[in-house]
Amino acid sequence: MNNVNLKSETPFTITGNWAKQSKVLMEKFEQLTEADLMFVAGKENDLITRLEKRLNKKREEVINIIKKGMTV
Repeated sequence: MNNVNLKSETPFTITGNWAKQSKVLMEKFEQLTEADLMFVAGKENDLITRLEKRLNKKREEVINIIKKGMTV
């Protein structure tokens, strides 16, 4: 069976101060709201999915944006 059509789900965990990171993201991307950036531990995929839709970007792009914010 060929799994090429399955969406790649790269495991990703939010680390650091998410409140600070989310404020940086809201400043950088004005279209984001607090609701878009709501984060519950263990529910990273929900957050990434919301940001994919809101920013019109692919999963890996969203993860890279978040990772850049984690260095703040």
